[in-house]
Amino acid sequence: VPSYFAEDLFNLISEKRRPPYRWFLIGPKRSGTSAHIDPLGTSAWNALVYGRKRWIMTKPGTRKRQVKGYALRKKGEDGEASTYFSYHVPRILKDEAEKKVRDMGIREVIQEPGEVIYVPGGWYHAVLNLTHTIAVTQNFCAKAQFLKIWRHVRKGRKKMALKWLKALKEKYPDLAEAALKCNEDDGWKMKEASKKSKKKKKKKKRKCSDSSDSEERRERRRRRNCDPNAEFHASRAVPSSSYQSGRGSR
Repeated sequence: VPSYFAEDLFNLISEKRRPPYRWFLIGPKRSGTSAHIDPLGTSAWNALVYGRKRWIMTKPGTRKRQVKGYALRKKGEDGEASTYFSYHVPRILKDEAEKKVRDMGIREVIQEPGEVIYVPGGWYHAVLNLTHTIAVTQNFCAKAQFLKIWRHVRKGRKKMALKWLKALKEKYPDLAEAALKCNEDDGWKMKEASKKSKKKKKKKKRKCSDSSDSEERRERRRRRNCDPNAEFHASRAVPSSSYQSGRGSR
């Protein structure tokens, strides 16, 4: 991780609970992504190892319809990155230059090998691979963006928000207080997992284990009673681990 982006509050959450955030990217020439905003209001960094990329970014608050150029698409044109950069972007820039649309504050840059691009949270961006490329990218949450991201997480990832708040209370009590004040100001109520639902989960787990135990007991009884179908039943009752190891050896 580049030193500039070492701070990441999502590190307080386990890998299991945290949404996907880090990718190793291999892209052929003319592949890429059309305009989008990264999830949960997070920022991102993209380090290019090999090849060249063309980037376009727009300032926050830009309308989705405008940045994607929906009104400028012609019949038969799709939303792929190559189509977007070849046809839609020139039309968007032309309309912007002629003052036909609101200024989106478009930034355009060519990324070379060894360079790192920073994408601020909430900014629409699109990427086109000008050659075959290899890159590493990661989404993260810095303290400066915390409240903005907190609003996204508490709504879209409710269970994760509870775990995150608990960890923040231990590690960064000031941010936890800010999150609770934000909830209060917005009139947002966070619901803890009820005791009832926890009991239901435990009951369900117990029921599953009981059913598997009773199946094993029935199998043993069949064998003791010399059931003529015992061999057939036993073959069906081979543990999954044995089956898997058998598959692996083929």
